[in-house]
Amino acid sequence: MKALVTGCAGFIGSHLTERLLKEGYEVVGVDCFTAYYSKNIKDNNLYTALNHDNFEFINKDLLSIDKYPDVDYVFHQAAQAGVRASWGKYFDTYLEYNIRLTQKLLEYYKDRNIKKFVYASSSSVYGNTDELPMNEKSLLNPVSPYGVTKLAAEHLCSLYCTNYSMPTISLRYFTVFGPRQRPDMAIFKFVSKILNDEEITVYGNGSQTRDFTYVDDIVEANFLAATSDVVGEVVNIGGGNNITVNDLIKQIELTVGKQAKIKYIDTQKGDVKNTKSNVTKARKLLNWKAETNIVEGLDKFIEWFRENKYLYK
Repeated sequence: MKALVTGCAGFIGSHLTERLLKEGYEVVGVDCFTAYYSKNIKDNNLYTALNHDNFEFINKDLLSIDKYPDVDYVFHQAAQAGVRASWGKYFDTYLEYNIRLTQKLLEYYKDRNIKKFVYASSSSVYGNTDELPMNEKSLLNPVSPYGVTKLAAEHLCSLYCTNYSMPTISLRYFTVFGPRQRPDMAIFKFVSKILNDEEITVYGNGSQTRDFTYVDDIVEANFLAATSDVVGEVVNIGGGNNITVNDLIKQIELTVGKQAKIKYIDTQKGDVKNTKSNVTKARKLLNWKAETNIVEGLDKFIEWFRENKYLYK
């Protein structure tokens, strides 16, 4: 079996690439090392894969490629990430890499008899809702341009499945965390600043909640989605680690043995108040469930961070 992983040098993409190689797949990985964060970080993410005989790396912008590799599976992880940066002058970038790129990949592979196209979507498509936990039939009302683009790409996957019988499946990730996570993400910033005795910034009063999902559980969901017979579906992938931002900080303080210096500021446009996933569908269709709780996941992340913090100086 041969798989394409877009965004292979990123947080989730690099973990997924390694899992596929471990399972015996040939993997073609594509990444263009955008300036969103340091290339050195992504180089380190790819270290293991680049030393594997069954891995081929293509360092190109996916939008610039006319002929994509012949594969059995496509894992579309590449995207322009970040809710807060998706407003204003950067919106064109989100349109290009979250919508147009997805359409280009779907259009290319629609006649190529692939076994599965797995699309990485986001809980951001739900927006603010009083209906918790969020389920796949909940009203979709994203409150950020980022969320709008992820939802649009979901719809494209559905359209190609309906009209071209393309075997697509979309996975809605809920706040992924773990080793290699991006430096702009909350857990990374909190851990880094607490360890360095620096002030951390919390948007709002810290009572907002997030459903954190450990990266290995996300990877498992991708693998199960690809190898299942399920097509044309949208599935929540949430870890069940629902916790307030304030309690998350307390848990980090306990784990690292240091107290946080916290500055509370106004909420940001596009931030949702609460997320909590209903994963009944994932259990039923994919036989998936999260295995890593927030305490265990934080332990693993902090251990990794201590070993790799030199990359972020």
